[in-house]
Amino acid sequence: MIKEDRKRSIMDNDKNVDKPCGIRHAKNPIHFHGVSTPIEERTALGIRGLIPSAYLPLEVDVERCMARLREKCSALEKYIYLRNIQDTNEQLYYAMLVRHITELMPIVYTPTVGEACQRFSHTYKGTLRGFYISLGDKGMIRQLLDNWSSEDVTTIVVTDGERILGLGDLGVNGIGIPIGKMSLYTACGGIKPSHQLPVIIDVGTNNEENLSDPYYLGLRQRRVRGPVYDELIQEFFEAAQDKFGKNVLIQFEDFGNINAFRLLEEFKGKACTFNDDIQGTAAVALAGIMSSSKVTGKMLSSHTYLFLGAGEAGAGIADLIAYAITKEDGSNIEDARKKIFMVDSKGLITSARKANLRHHKVKYAHDVNFNCPSLISAIEYLKPSVLIGVSAVPKAFDKEVCEMMAANNSRPVIFALSNPTLKAECTAEEAYTWTDGQAIFCSGSPFGEVTLKDGRTFKPGQGNNVYIFPGIGLGTHVSGSTAITDHDMYLAAQALASKVTEEELMVGSVYPPLHIIREVSAEIAATIAENAYVTGVATKYPKPNDLLSTCKSAMYDPFDK
Repeated sequence: MIKEDRKRSIMDNDKNVDKPCGIRHAKNPIHFHGVSTPIEERTALGIRGLIPSAYLPLEVDVERCMARLREKCSALEKYIYLRNIQDTNEQLYYAMLVRHITELMPIVYTPTVGEACQRFSHTYKGTLRGFYISLGDKGMIRQLLDNWSSEDVTTIVVTDGERILGLGDLGVNGIGIPIGKMSLYTACGGIKPSHQLPVIIDVGTNNEENLSDPYYLGLRQRRVRGPVYDELIQEFFEAAQDKFGKNVLIQFEDFGNINAFRLLEEFKGKACTFNDDIQGTAAVALAGIMSSSKVTGKMLSSHTYLFLGAGEAGAGIADLIAYAITKEDGSNIEDARKKIFMVDSKGLITSARKANLRHHKVKYAHDVNFNCPSLISAIEYLKPSVLIGVSAVPKAFDKEVCEMMAANNSRPVIFALSNPTLKAECTAEEAYTWTDGQAIFCSGSPFGEVTLKDGRTFKPGQGNNVYIFPGIGLGTHVSGSTAITDHDMYLAAQALASKVTEEELMVGSVYPPLHIIREVSAEIAATIAENAYVTGVATKYPKPNDLLSTCKSAMYDPFDK
């Protein structure tokens, strides 16, 4: 029950709801533009006197705030500063991201977002950022969605917090991941801020540190599994589609292996959905391998692939590589998979281990007449040309591993994709140094340029999913697509690889520079939209004559007047 004095206060406030109220405007971060609000508009908006009298063009305000941000001593302080701006003035926040995406990407997302998630319960300040669903909300989710500020949601990122980056079960603290991803959907893909919804489904946590933390803000109980969990996820999907339409995009993010694959399988035929850890990571990795072919001279089908790590990311990348091989040479999927091997915590996955393997590993359990209990023994036996790390085991690609890859290949492809930085299998400097500059390297978290003793300088690319998911979101929005398929991911990878220039490859980058990310996203969006119309899953008709122009014009731009 609401106390009587508070009830009177609410009623008094409601009486004034029709009066011009600058305070209400100033508290709406989507519409409030701060000192970039033209002087002549301030009186009508009721904010004259509530902000300083000077007018700063948005471009100037961006640089003012960037100067302040650069004074911060730590990445986490910069992250919190940016979040404060977002909670006050989203136009300014996104203008900063659009204008300085290369500098701010590591702050807004990996690696800094990992630390921000770990500290969430201790830094949360009560702002309305994110949507929280817990076990106690079962049967009420559709009703709760009416509490959200926007009726026009097109794009949702949802997590249950069980497998946040390489950090494990963070429970409700994992909300920082959907919030960060939604920021990138807008900054890089042009999804309007009012169209986004970051969600966490809180079913408890098995993280002992969280459970013993008196300030932990989530359910203080162990994770619920089984029918109750499944019913909550089902209810969320049904409620989201009922509220926002059948073509609302729902992206799975950082679910644990025990749920990620089966939930994707369950809902991919019922909703416009994909799992970014499985499919988005796969598309960006495949694009990197496609780009590297211009250096190695090898087709996809000519490589032997070895993965360290056989979880969501590893299985997703392997599946998409196999699919791409079938498209390249017409082989069947079983033959394509024979080129792909995986090492997990027990060594090389082989047919001899099938009885004890999870379903997503069985496809890559090949007949091998040699015992390979370790990564190095698998490299020695298989002589892979592509080595992909998705293990979250730091320094797993040591000097011996890198040197053996270089001994077996003139241009070994080495992708250390685990996040955040402290979980990377090796650094860029290690890969280039230990292979004498032969490696074609990329990583999941950013590394700076590397100069070897002989003066050669490399600028490694980052295999960041941001190259893929914003374009997917924009393309589904423009076409009204009701489904996302593996073929969409394959097409997105092709579109991304096509944007890499010879100059970028010469300095070691298999991805285009981040400063053209909106251009990349528009290209991917047009490709995804085209496929939606070809396959009959588009709902927005008539089909535009020029999808690329349509996608570009649909992109939110904070600098638009």
